[in-house]
Amino acid sequence: MAETWDTIADWYAERLRTGSAMHEFSRDILLDCLPETLTGQRILDLGCGEGIITRALAARGAWALGIDPFPRMIEQAQAAPKNGPPGAHYAVDDGCTLATVATGSVHWVTAALSLNNVPDLSAALTAVRRVLVPGGGLAFTIAHPCFEAPHATWTDRAQGRPRRVVGDYHAEGFWRSDNPQGVRRAGNQHRMLSTYLNALGGHGFLLEATAEPSPSSRVAAEQPQRAGLPPFFLVRASRS
Repeated sequence: MAETWDTIADWYAERLRTGSAMHEFSRDILLDCLPETLTGQRILDLGCGEGIITRALAARGAWALGIDPFPRMIEQAQAAPKNGPPGAHYAVDDGCTLATVATGSVHWVTAALSLNNVPDLSAALTAVRRVLVPGGGLAFTIAHPCFEAPHATWTDRAQGRPRRVVGDYHAEGFWRSDNPQGVRRAGNQHRMLSTYLNALGGHGFLLEATAEPSPSSRVAAEQPQRAGLPPFFLVRASRS
């Protein structure tokens, strides 16, 4: 049976709660591109998973709503320690429609490693633009598609040092990893960088910043082969 985010939800939540350097790095770089204080801000966290970003937003003072299409993920988010920030809320919803979120109701939308999972990027950006107030912001991270193209592998042929071997970069679409301990065994949508950036402009977003942060020291210590590559691509844009 093919894995889904529902079937791996318990494993995924446990992995993050016992400490995942990669996910904490993704959280930290996303938070770094947001205002330091979010008091009074209403934020939608699209594809929240077990709530790692939603909780962090609430800790900065925001009213944060985490949505995810997979009920077991929302159950895990709601089961997080109850002594967490009071501003974190959760609901089952589809990021391609955001049917439970009112038009023009949020100041920010965040999406940490989730837009690369939505099947229809155009629909998701249409929904995000609808729920944002005029001038509202979108901040997201994706697994860097240049280095996480379908079935990329590692080799140590270059002077004994690990190197990323990537092919099929132009082959956009759904793919599933055969790594039994990887999150992409639940599936992933590969898209080129140009696809993301052109889609933002085509849906009325103004690009404000992009970044390809070097791995944190903790990520590099856990996965030394990644020390020379950015694991994530970060984007901040605003609704025109």
